[in-house]
Formats: sequence, structure tokens, C-alpha cells
Amino acid sequence: MLMKNFWDERYSIKDYVYGTSPNQFFKEQIEKLKAGRILMLGEGEGRNAVYAAKLGWQVDAIDSSTIAKEKALRLAAQNHASINYQVGDILSYNFPKDRYDAVGIIFLHMNEYECGIFYMNCSKALKKGGKIILELFSKNQLGKSSGGPQDLELLCSVEQISKNFSIFNHELLLEENILLSEGEFHQGEASVIRFVGIK
Repeated sequence: MLMKNFWDERYSIKDYVYGTSPNQFFKEQIEKLKAGRILMLGEGEGRNAVYAAKLGWQVDAIDSSTIAKEKALRLAAQNHASINYQVGDILSYNFPKDRYDAVGIIFLHMNEYECGIFYMNCSKALKKGGKIILELFSKNQLGKSSGGPQDLELLCSVEQISKNFSIFNHELLLEENILLSEGEFHQGEASVIRFVGIK
């Protein structure tokens, strides 16, 4: 409930706090794929879900924030796109089995124990041959002001992703320093983990 309140408050301003354009890494990766059905987790104000829908994907999205959903549906309408958006707790979400061609996880942070369970559920939801597209702040993001949690336990490492997705073929897995420009809260030099995995 505390995190829901945090995100409701963050999203309550009129502007889209992370912008309305898709995350650059997500955009690059989703454009390589044939459109199918995608699950966007911790989707916030909808920028990535709406972009996928515009490319012809059938999009299911989930986030804990009611305000985020309202803004996401508004963004979808402005772009003449359709997304199915559910408000709920992703840790207790009942993931369907073998439903999705892709799962998108963009800057969705949780502790290592929660990650283990959550990523296992993401794997369950993917069809054989489906892809995970993931970008998270790395542990080297600590101390940087360009976004993300300032808690080492909530930041990520290549080793953690490799372990949690050990059964996947790793198409791409690396740590990179990038320049973020995504709305008010993602601005400046950042250290990120980027992963594309095939089930």
C-alpha cells in the first residue's frame, strides 16, 4: 500500500513524469519482432504499452497505480491505440501460462527475493520462443541523480539477471552507461542492465 501511495502521488501531476515516448531500448527491441501478444509489467503511464499497440501488438498491462492507468488510457486514446490495462499487485498477480509472445519489464525494481518469484512467473507467462525485454538500473546507479531507487537491494546486476533467467537463451545481457532523457525523473547519465532473453 505504501508503494501504491508513492506512485499515485508521483503520477498525480498533469504531465507524464517519464514522458510519452517509449523507452529507447524497448523501442529498439520491440521493432525487431513480429507483432503478437505482449504483457507490460509495472507499466506506469503507458508510454511503452501504447507504442507496442501502435505497432499492432495486443497489449495487456498491469500496474499498482489507478492514476497511472487513467493517464495510460488517455495516452492510448490520443494515439488511437487500444490497451488492456489492469490495476493490481504484480507480486500476487495470477500469471496465465504460455500466453504471451513477449514480456516487457522497464525500470520495475524489487528486492532480490521478490525478483526470483516474479521472474519465474514471467517465464511461465511466455510461450516457448517468447522474449523478455528488460531494462533496469544497475547497482552502479547508486548515487546518480538520473532516476531509480537509491537502495542497493533494489538495484540490479548482470549476475542476478543471468541467474534468474538461467533457462533462457541470452540474446543480449550487458551493463551500460547511457544518457537518459525520459520526462522529469529520468534525466542524465545512468547505469543500466539490458536484457533480451528467449524462452
